Amino acid sequence: MGLGKTLLAERLAARLDAAIVLDDGDNPFLADFYAGRAGAAFQAQLFYTLARHRQLLGLRQRDLFSQTTVCDYLFERDRIYAFLNLDDNELFIYQRLFDLVARDVPTPDLVVYLQTPTETLKRRLADRARQLADLEPAPLPVPGDAYLTELNEAYNHFFFHYTATPLLVVETSQVDLSWDEEAVGEVLRQIQSMGKGTQYYVPRTG
Repeated sequence: MGLGKTLLAERLAARLDAAIVLDDGDNPFLADFYAGRAGAAFQAQLFYTLARHRQLLGLRQRDLFSQTTVCDYLFERDRIYAFLNLDDNELFIYQRLFDLVARDVPTPDLVVYLQTPTETLKRRLADRARQLADLEPAPLPVPGDAYLTELNEAYNHFFFHYTATPLLVVETSQVDLSWDEEAVGEVLRQIQSMGKGTQYYVPRTG
């Protein structure tokens, strides 16, 4: 979160003349989750997973995957949040459901992971929260420092062991998250040079 993945996806799709798939962040259970209401984490997790499954299944049925498609989320990453937020009984049920619906989801040809140090992530999210503070309705709160630390570590662990597709890891601590034409062009060049396995890209600075 907070690294401009949607903006990057939109600009990559424009450069590639590709279809674009954007995550729908609306979740009726999310406010209750942030408020700590019992059971809300499980409800929010199920809602997100089933909504994303329905979206990707609909694309497959319309055969849009016969053309280039850029998506701003990876379906499998839902499990990161499940392992962080659910208790053992909830996780047992969730994992069985996830394994069932994941069979329907197309496997991407390539995944891009925007990586950043935890302290940089915290600062960027705090800056964004200040910028959005006066909006109506009020934005959801920024997760606490401990949760952000645990979440970022979980993402790094997940992608360190990720082997399902070619993976491009982009280190973003020095990246201008406005994703201008030059930055998008560099990412696209990295994508086009990808082979199998994982490739790391640290953008030039200065």
